[in-house]
Amino acid sequence: MTAKVMADYILLMHDDAPEGQRDHDPGKWATYLGKLKKAGVFQGGSSIGDGICTSKSGPAATITGLSGYIRVQAESLTKARELVVGNPVFEAGGTVEIRELLKD
Repeated sequence: MTAKVMADYILLMHDDAPEGQRDHDPGKWATYLGKLKKAGVFQGGSSIGDGICTSKSGPAATITGLSGYIRVQAESLTKARELVVGNPVFEAGGTVEIRELLKD
């Protein structure tokens, strides 16, 4: 029996849900994170505070409104996308960016 190969992904939550639909209910986050933990795919995460963008080569880009991240493991980008269901940002109409974390 061959073990499934899992890749690491980061889910970047953007703070762009429609104003009246933003939901910061801690209970919804606890339920969502509990689901990821129960599935054995949760690898960590955090809210993200204020900051700046900087560049040595010229004017810095504007911060895009990231509000948090979650690191998960999944078999593929498609499987990682399925893990977004139930995410309070996603469910409120906001953007969750999914990126694979490449291994050296």
